[in-house]
Amino acid sequence: MTSKSSWYVYILKCADNTLYTGITVDVKRRVDEHNHDNKRAAKYTRVRRPVKLVYQEKLASRSLAAKREGIIKKLKREEKESLLK
Repeated sequence: MTSKSSWYVYILKCADNTLYTGITVDVKRRVDEHNHDNKRAAKYTRVRRPVKLVYQEKLASRSLAAKREGIIKKLKREEKESLLK
């Protein structure tokens, strides 16, 4: 299955001031799920609501988005904060 849709890596700031990183094809829908949907929200964000979108980056494929997500997740908090600026 090939898809021509763009993928995004995104960072959310949670109510407890922690950062959550994920990937999706629809950022708005995904943020809404993190804030309101107990079945589709990540376990991590369910107990840290509300979450706020603080960063998004468009990538050409799911593979590239997943690789970028992995890179971002390995960054230290200070490095992530730099990325947000």
